[in-house]
Amino acid sequence: MEGTGFAWLLALLALAALVIYYYNRLVFNRARVAEAWSGIDVQLKRRASLIPALVECVRQYMHYEQDALQAVVQERQRAVQLADSPLGQRAPVEAHLGTQLRQLFALVEDYPALKADGQFLDLQRTLTDVENHIQMARRYYNGAVRELNVRVESVPSNLVARAFAFAPADYFSLDDPRDAQSPNMEF
Repeated sequence: MEGTGFAWLLALLALAALVIYYYNRLVFNRARVAEAWSGIDVQLKRRASLIPALVECVRQYMHYEQDALQAVVQERQRAVQLADSPLGQRAPVEAHLGTQLRQLFALVEDYPALKADGQFLDLQRTLTDVENHIQMARRYYNGAVRELNVRVESVPSNLVARAFAFAPADYFSLDDPRDAQSPNMEF
């Protein structure tokens, strides 16, 4: 009888150790997703802060393209307003902002003097760098989401996830495949 009690105690301790292990892995993965989203957020804010300078620089040359400039300004304002919103609300707006930037840079092709302007070239390089960082941050975020979601959905960690209300995270996905591409800013 005494041996049975000891066996039960060992079994409970082993079960507790497994629960603690899986709980800690889930917490780690959830923190990694939050950190990855923070990386995307930093780059998106960096891009948003560059857009007013870009618009002003382009405005000096593109007197006839006010609609394109206004579209970029409006999308930036929407993106800034949603800065603290959940990913599901923010991602489509950010993707549309990328589309507007691509359209603006396509119009720049008709303005040789602008393409040679030093300030514009600096902004172009910086925005290209930011867009590349956003793309890398998206990949890192989606990898972190994948790891969390696998833990939340696979046995036996899913039992711990359910018990402690861990939920799968949303991937950073884009509705339009063209939005996955960085704006072409090479002139």
